[in-house]
Amino acid sequence: MMSRTIAVFTATCLLAVGAAECRADDASNYPSQTIRIVVPFPAGGTADTLPRIVAEKLRQKWNQAVVIENKSGAGGNIGAEAVASSPADGYTLFASPPGPLAINESLYKKLAFRPSDFMPITVLGTAPNVLDVRPDFPAKTVQELIAYARANPGKVTFASQGNGSTSHLTALLFEKLTGTKMVHVPYRGTAPALQDIMGNTVDLFFDNIGSSMSLHLGGKLRILGVCGTERAPSLPDIPTVREAGVADFASVTWFALMAPRGTPDSIIAKLNTAVTEILKETGVQDQFVKLGVRPAPMDVPSTARFIGDERSRWGDIIKSADLTLE
Repeated sequence: MMSRTIAVFTATCLLAVGAAECRADDASNYPSQTIRIVVPFPAGGTADTLPRIVAEKLRQKWNQAVVIENKSGAGGNIGAEAVASSPADGYTLFASPPGPLAINESLYKKLAFRPSDFMPITVLGTAPNVLDVRPDFPAKTVQELIAYARANPGKVTFASQGNGSTSHLTALLFEKLTGTKMVHVPYRGTAPALQDIMGNTVDLFFDNIGSSMSLHLGGKLRILGVCGTERAPSLPDIPTVREAGVADFASVTWFALMAPRGTPDSIIAKLNTAVTEILKETGVQDQFVKLGVRPAPMDVPSTARFIGDERSRWGDIIKSADLTLE
Protein backbone atom coordinates (compact mmCIF):
# COMPACT_ATOMS: atom_id res chain seq x y z
CA MET A 1 0.00 0.00 0.00
CA MET A 2 2.79 2.39 0.91
CA SER A 3 4.62 1.70 -2.36
CA ARG A 4 1.43 2.71 -4.15
CA THR A 5 1.30 5.90 -2.04
CA ILE A 6 4.85 6.76 -3.09
CA ALA A 7 4.00 6.13 -6.72
CA VAL A 8 0.85 8.27 -6.55
CA PHE A 9 2.68 11.16 -4.87
CA THR A 10 5.60 11.00 -7.28
CA ALA A 11 3.32 10.75 -10.29
CA THR A 12 1.25 13.68 -9.05
CA CYS A 13 4.36 15.83 -8.68
CA LEU A 14 5.68 14.86 -12.10
CA LEU A 15 2.30 15.39 -13.77
CA ALA A 16 2.10 18.82 -12.18
CA VAL A 17 5.49 19.63 -13.63
CA GLY A 18 4.42 18.34 -17.02
CA ALA A 19 1.18 20.30 -16.97
CA ALA A 20 3.07 23.45 -16.21
CA GLU A 21 5.07 22.98 -19.41
CA CYS A 22 1.89 23.64 -21.37
CA ARG A 23 1.58 27.12 -19.97
CA ALA A 24 2.81 30.03 -22.00
CA ASP A 25 4.44 31.75 -19.05
CA ASP A 26 7.98 32.87 -19.79
CA ALA A 27 10.60 32.79 -17.02
CA SER A 28 12.99 35.04 -18.92
CA ASN A 29 11.90 38.05 -16.83
CA TYR A 30 11.59 36.09 -13.58
CA PRO A 31 11.93 37.40 -10.95
CA SER A 32 10.62 40.90 -11.51
CA GLN A 33 9.28 41.45 -7.99
CA THR A 34 9.88 40.34 -4.40
CA ILE A 35 9.98 36.59 -3.78
CA ARG A 36 8.44 35.46 -0.50
CA ILE A 37 9.63 32.21 1.08
CA VAL A 38 7.25 30.99 3.77
CA VAL A 39 8.77 28.99 6.64
CA PRO A 40 6.12 27.18 8.73
CA PHE A 41 8.06 27.40 11.99
CA PRO A 42 9.33 30.28 14.16
CA ALA A 43 12.60 32.11 13.56
CA GLY A 44 15.70 30.77 15.24
CA GLY A 45 15.79 27.10 14.28
CA THR A 46 17.58 25.36 11.42
CA ALA A 47 14.34 25.27 9.40
CA ASP A 48 14.46 29.07 9.42
CA THR A 49 18.23 29.59 9.09
CA LEU A 50 18.82 27.48 5.97
CA PRO A 51 16.29 29.27 3.73
CA ARG A 52 17.62 32.62 4.97
CA ILE A 53 21.09 31.66 3.72
CA VAL A 54 19.65 30.65 0.35
CA ALA A 55 17.38 33.71 0.18
CA GLU A 56 20.31 36.08 0.60
CA LYS A 57 22.24 34.30 -2.14
CA LEU A 58 19.24 34.47 -4.46
CA ARG A 59 18.96 38.18 -3.74
CA GLN A 60 22.59 38.66 -4.72
CA LYS A 61 22.24 36.46 -7.83
CA TRP A 62 19.09 38.11 -9.18
CA ASN A 63 19.34 41.58 -7.62
CA GLN A 64 15.79 41.13 -6.38
CA ALA A 65 14.41 41.08 -2.84
CA VAL A 66 13.85 37.59 -1.38
CA VAL A 67 12.21 37.67 2.04
CA ILE A 68 11.49 35.02 4.66
CA GLU A 69 8.05 35.00 6.25
CA ASN A 70 7.52 32.84 9.34
CA LYS A 71 3.98 31.42 9.59
CA SER A 72 4.11 28.93 12.45
CA GLY A 73 1.52 26.78 14.13
CA ALA A 74 -0.37 23.47 13.84
CA GLY A 75 2.72 21.43 13.05
CA GLY A 76 3.51 23.56 10.01
CA ASN A 77 -0.01 23.38 8.59
CA ILE A 78 -0.73 27.10 8.85
CA GLY A 79 2.23 28.06 6.68
CA ALA A 80 1.59 25.21 4.26
CA GLU A 81 -2.04 26.21 3.78
CA ALA A 82 -1.02 29.81 3.11
CA VAL A 83 1.35 28.75 0.35
CA ALA A 84 -0.98 26.14 -1.15
CA SER A 85 -3.62 28.84 -1.66
CA SER A 86 -1.16 31.41 -3.06
CA PRO A 87 -0.85 32.30 -6.76
CA ALA A 88 1.28 29.77 -8.66
CA ASP A 89 3.57 32.41 -10.12
CA GLY A 90 6.91 31.67 -8.45
CA TYR A 91 6.69 34.61 -6.04
CA THR A 92 5.49 32.59 -3.05
CA LEU A 93 7.61 29.56 -2.15
CA PHE A 94 7.63 27.11 0.75
CA ALA A 95 10.72 25.98 2.70
CA SER A 96 9.85 23.21 5.11
CA PRO A 97 11.09 20.22 7.10
CA PRO A 98 9.16 16.94 6.73
CA GLY A 99 5.97 17.79 8.67
CA PRO A 100 3.65 19.38 6.10
CA LEU A 101 5.19 17.53 3.15
CA ALA A 102 5.60 13.97 4.43
CA ILE A 103 3.91 13.57 7.82
CA ASN A 104 0.78 15.61 8.41
CA GLU A 105 -1.45 14.01 5.78
CA SER A 106 -1.15 10.70 7.67
CA LEU A 107 -1.47 12.39 11.05
CA TYR A 108 -4.32 14.89 10.91
CA LYS A 109 -7.97 13.96 10.37
CA LYS A 110 -8.56 17.09 8.31
CA LEU A 111 -6.19 19.31 6.35
CA ALA A 112 -6.92 22.34 4.21
CA PHE A 113 -4.12 21.28 1.83
CA ARG A 114 -2.44 18.13 0.54
CA PRO A 115 1.23 17.47 -0.27
CA SER A 116 0.16 17.23 -3.91
CA ASP A 117 -0.72 20.94 -3.71
CA PHE A 118 3.02 21.62 -3.93
CA MET A 119 5.54 21.22 -6.71
CA PRO A 120 9.07 20.19 -5.70
CA ILE A 121 12.00 22.48 -6.45
CA THR A 122 14.85 20.80 -4.56
CA VAL A 123 16.03 19.49 -1.20
CA LEU A 124 18.13 22.08 0.61
CA GLY A 125 19.84 19.70 3.01
CA THR A 126 19.65 16.79 5.43
CA ALA A 127 20.69 16.53 9.07
CA PRO A 128 20.61 13.75 11.65
CA ASN A 129 18.50 14.38 14.70
CA VAL A 130 20.11 14.14 18.12
CA LEU A 131 18.90 13.15 21.57
CA ASP A 132 19.22 16.11 23.96
CA VAL A 133 18.76 15.99 27.71
CA ARG A 134 18.59 18.83 30.23
CA PRO A 135 21.90 19.76 31.91
CA ASP A 136 21.16 18.06 35.24
CA PHE A 137 19.32 14.99 33.94
CA PRO A 138 20.61 11.95 35.88
CA ALA A 139 21.30 9.72 32.85
CA LYS A 140 24.72 10.21 31.24
CA THR A 141 24.32 7.76 28.36
CA VAL A 142 21.50 6.51 26.13
CA GLN A 143 21.59 3.16 27.95
CA GLU A 144 21.19 4.93 31.30
CA LEU A 145 18.34 7.00 29.89
CA ILE A 146 16.49 3.89 28.73
CA ALA A 147 16.96 2.22 32.12
CA TYR A 148 15.80 5.37 33.94
CA ALA A 149 12.71 5.74 31.73
CA ARG A 150 11.77 2.09 32.19
CA ALA A 151 12.12 2.43 35.95
CA ASN A 152 10.04 5.63 35.96
CA PRO A 153 7.18 5.13 33.47
CA GLY A 154 5.20 8.29 32.78
CA LYS A 155 7.64 10.52 34.65
CA VAL A 156 10.21 11.41 31.99
CA THR A 157 9.06 14.35 29.85
CA PHE A 158 10.04 14.99 26.24
CA ALA A 159 9.73 18.25 24.35
CA SER A 160 8.77 18.49 20.68
CA GLN A 161 8.48 21.19 18.04
CA GLY A 162 4.73 20.54 18.10
CA ASN A 163 2.22 17.73 17.76
CA GLY A 164 3.14 15.53 14.83
CA SER A 165 6.52 17.15 14.26
CA THR A 166 9.59 15.09 13.47
CA SER A 167 10.77 15.44 17.06
CA HIS A 168 7.41 14.14 18.33
CA LEU A 169 7.36 11.13 16.00
CA THR A 170 11.02 10.36 16.72
CA ALA A 171 10.20 10.18 20.44
CA LEU A 172 7.28 7.85 19.70
CA LEU A 173 9.59 5.62 17.67
CA PHE A 174 12.09 5.67 20.55
CA GLU A 175 9.34 4.68 23.02
CA LYS A 176 8.21 1.84 20.79
CA LEU A 177 11.70 0.40 20.27
CA THR A 178 12.82 0.75 23.90
CA GLY A 179 9.62 -0.22 25.70
CA THR A 180 9.46 3.11 27.54
CA LYS A 181 6.57 5.47 28.24
CA MET A 182 7.20 9.21 28.49
CA VAL A 183 5.10 12.39 28.68
CA HIS A 184 4.86 14.63 25.63
CA VAL A 185 5.28 18.41 26.07
CA PRO A 186 4.64 20.12 22.70
CA TYR A 187 6.08 23.56 21.90
CA ARG A 188 5.67 25.97 19.00
CA GLY A 189 8.97 25.28 17.30
CA THR A 190 12.57 24.47 18.18
CA ALA A 191 13.64 27.64 20.00
CA PRO A 192 11.12 27.50 22.89
CA ALA A 193 11.72 23.77 23.35
CA LEU A 194 15.46 24.36 23.64
CA GLN A 195 14.88 27.16 26.14
CA ASP A 196 13.06 24.77 28.46
CA ILE A 197 15.64 22.02 28.00
CA MET A 198 18.38 24.46 28.99
CA GLY A 199 16.22 25.68 31.87
CA ASN A 200 15.77 22.14 33.24
CA THR A 201 12.00 22.40 32.73
CA VAL A 202 11.68 19.36 30.44
CA ASP A 203 13.85 16.23 30.38
CA LEU A 204 14.70 15.45 26.77
CA PHE A 205 14.24 16.61 23.19
CA PHE A 206 14.91 14.98 19.81
CA ASP A 207 16.23 17.98 17.91
CA ASN A 208 18.09 18.45 14.66
CA ILE A 209 21.83 18.59 15.19
CA GLY A 210 22.25 22.13 13.89
CA SER A 211 20.14 23.75 16.60
CA SER A 212 21.62 21.77 19.48
CA MET A 213 25.30 21.30 18.65
CA SER A 214 26.60 24.69 19.85
CA LEU A 215 24.49 24.45 23.01
CA HIS A 216 25.95 21.02 23.74
CA LEU A 217 29.48 22.26 23.15
CA GLY A 218 28.74 25.21 25.45
CA GLY A 219 27.47 22.96 28.23
CA LYS A 220 23.92 24.35 28.13
CA LEU A 221 22.46 20.91 27.35
CA ARG A 222 23.83 17.43 26.74
CA ILE A 223 23.58 15.37 23.57
CA LEU A 224 23.53 11.70 24.51
CA GLY A 225 23.14 10.19 21.06
CA VAL A 226 23.01 10.82 17.32
CA CYS A 227 19.89 9.53 15.60
CA GLY A 228 21.43 8.84 12.19
CA THR A 229 22.89 5.53 11.11
CA GLU A 230 26.44 6.86 11.50
CA ARG A 231 28.19 9.18 13.92
CA ALA A 232 28.12 12.84 12.97
CA PRO A 233 31.48 14.22 11.77
CA SER A 234 30.85 17.37 13.81
CA LEU A 235 30.33 15.29 16.99
CA PRO A 236 32.63 12.29 16.52
CA ASP A 237 32.66 11.35 20.20
CA ILE A 238 28.87 11.04 20.48
CA PRO A 239 27.63 7.49 19.73
CA THR A 240 24.55 6.78 17.67
CA VAL A 241 21.39 5.60 19.39
CA ARG A 242 21.83 2.38 17.43
CA GLU A 243 25.20 1.87 19.10
CA ALA A 244 23.37 2.03 22.41
CA GLY A 245 21.43 -1.08 21.39
CA VAL A 246 18.33 0.38 19.70
CA ALA A 247 19.07 -1.40 16.43
CA ASP A 248 16.26 -0.19 14.18
CA PHE A 249 16.28 3.44 15.32
CA ALA A 250 16.98 6.22 12.81
CA SER A 251 15.69 9.75 12.39
CA VAL A 252 16.98 12.31 9.91
CA THR A 253 15.52 15.75 9.25
CA TRP A 254 15.50 17.28 5.79
CA PHE A 255 14.49 20.64 4.40
CA ALA A 256 12.84 21.06 1.00
CA LEU A 257 11.97 24.04 -1.19
CA MET A 258 8.56 23.84 -2.87
CA ALA A 259 6.16 25.95 -4.92
CA PRO A 260 2.37 25.95 -5.29
CA ARG A 261 1.04 23.41 -7.77
CA GLY A 262 0.70 24.93 -11.22
CA THR A 263 3.81 27.09 -11.02
CA PRO A 264 5.24 27.23 -14.56
CA ASP A 265 7.82 24.57 -15.28
CA SER A 266 10.22 27.17 -16.63
CA ILE A 267 10.18 28.98 -13.28
CA ILE A 268 10.60 25.73 -11.34
CA ALA A 269 13.58 24.88 -13.53
CA LYS A 270 15.11 28.33 -13.08
CA LEU A 271 14.73 28.07 -9.30
CA ASN A 272 16.17 24.54 -9.24
CA THR A 273 19.21 25.62 -11.25
CA ALA A 274 19.82 28.72 -9.14
CA VAL A 275 19.44 26.99 -5.77
CA THR A 276 21.53 24.01 -6.89
CA GLU A 277 24.33 26.39 -7.86
CA ILE A 278 24.04 28.16 -4.51
CA LEU A 279 24.18 24.89 -2.55
CA LYS A 280 27.40 23.96 -4.34
CA GLU A 281 29.17 27.16 -3.29
CA THR A 282 31.96 26.52 -0.80
CA GLY A 283 30.89 29.38 1.46
CA VAL A 284 27.31 28.14 1.62
CA GLN A 285 28.41 24.58 2.26
CA ASP A 286 30.60 25.82 5.12
CA GLN A 287 27.61 27.62 6.65
CA PHE A 288 25.47 24.49 6.33
CA VAL A 289 28.14 22.26 7.87
CA LYS A 290 28.39 24.58 10.88
CA LEU A 291 24.69 23.91 11.39
CA GLY A 292 25.24 20.17 11.09
CA VAL A 293 23.47 20.04 7.72
CA ARG A 294 24.67 18.34 4.55
CA PRO A 295 23.60 20.21 1.39
CA ALA A 296 21.50 17.87 -0.75
CA PRO A 297 20.49 19.53 -4.03
CA MET A 298 18.40 17.30 -6.30
CA ASP A 299 16.67 17.69 -9.62
CA VAL A 300 12.88 17.99 -9.60
CA PRO A 301 11.99 14.31 -10.25
CA SER A 302 14.50 13.12 -7.63
CA THR A 303 13.03 15.53 -5.09
CA ALA A 304 9.54 14.16 -5.78
CA ARG A 305 10.71 10.58 -5.29
CA PHE A 306 12.65 11.45 -2.13
CA ILE A 307 9.63 13.07 -0.49
CA GLY A 308 7.43 10.16 -1.56
CA ASP A 309 9.77 7.71 0.16
CA GLU A 310 9.73 9.82 3.32
CA ARG A 311 5.93 9.94 3.32
CA SER A 312 5.91 6.15 3.30
CA ARG A 313 8.41 5.84 6.15
CA TRP A 314 6.76 8.33 8.50
CA GLY A 315 3.31 7.05 7.54
CA ASP A 316 4.31 3.60 8.80
CA ILE A 317 5.46 5.07 12.12
CA ILE A 318 2.23 7.03 12.56
CA LYS A 319 0.12 3.98 11.73
CA SER A 320 2.02 1.74 14.14
CA ALA A 321 1.57 4.35 16.91
CA ASP A 322 -2.14 4.69 16.05
CA LEU A 323 -1.65 8.45 16.26
CA THR A 324 -4.26 10.94 15.04
CA LEU A 325 -4.55 14.67 15.60
CA GLU A 326 -7.54 16.93 15.10
